[in-house]
Amino acid sequence: MTRRKKIYEGKAKILYEGPEPGTLIQYFKDDTTAFDAKKKAVLEGKGVINNRISEYVMTRLNSIGIQNHFIRRLNLREQLIREVEIIPLEVVCRNIAAGSLSTRFGLPEGQPLPRSIIEFYYKDDKLHDPMVAEEHITAFNWASTQEIDDMMALTLRVNDFLTGMFGAVGITLVDFKIEYGRIWEGDFARVILADEISPDSCRLWDSATNEKLDKDRFRRDLGNVIESYTEVARRLGIMKEMPTVIQGGLH
Repeated sequence: MTRRKKIYEGKAKILYEGPEPGTLIQYFKDDTTAFDAKKKAVLEGKGVINNRISEYVMTRLNSIGIQNHFIRRLNLREQLIREVEIIPLEVVCRNIAAGSLSTRFGLPEGQPLPRSIIEFYYKDDKLHDPMVAEEHITAFNWASTQEIDDMMALTLRVNDFLTGMFGAVGITLVDFKIEYGRIWEGDFARVILADEISPDSCRLWDSATNEKLDKDRFRRDLGNVIESYTEVARRLGIMKEMPTVIQGGLH
């Protein structure tokens, strides 16, 4: 294999230089981390499943006019994406109380929220991704007021679509995290969806039993992480050509 130029390596993915200008190759790793990488494991096959689920979701979103960086899947672990200028924010959309929201406001996990809540977090592991307000975002020039409005509107559209998509296969979308990037057209920048959408970045519960089918299984030592990710893929109908993956690394 020819050596490719690595552009960036994160906790769950690696970005390589793409075959043509303005593109990158996104590689999905099996590495799994939680609590700012204090907890780590290698879950064999996780990257393969997340690549397929993210491909499926991004393609569906593209088809309803929600532009994103996905171009096409290249192989089991890689996809070709558009190079964007990443906005250093994690955008979290919450429908049901869970995780840090439950902790912060003393809400019982599983309590439906009065309406979907969007939160912004500054992307910085060393600072533990602090929650930020619009004032911080505009003062520090991470994004403009218009870009914040665009991200919020897009996030609500993504939420509506994902809620229906998962709901149709018996899965409740509790919350999810997404990221956005700018693509430049001359002097004009447009915000598009980037990163991934997978059980690593969503809280997904079985609608009948509230069983967790997402990364909380790893965070909370519930076991059967790969089996749960595979179940999400199976319900979405994208398991037909999936290779058999083996649970591994959680000893």
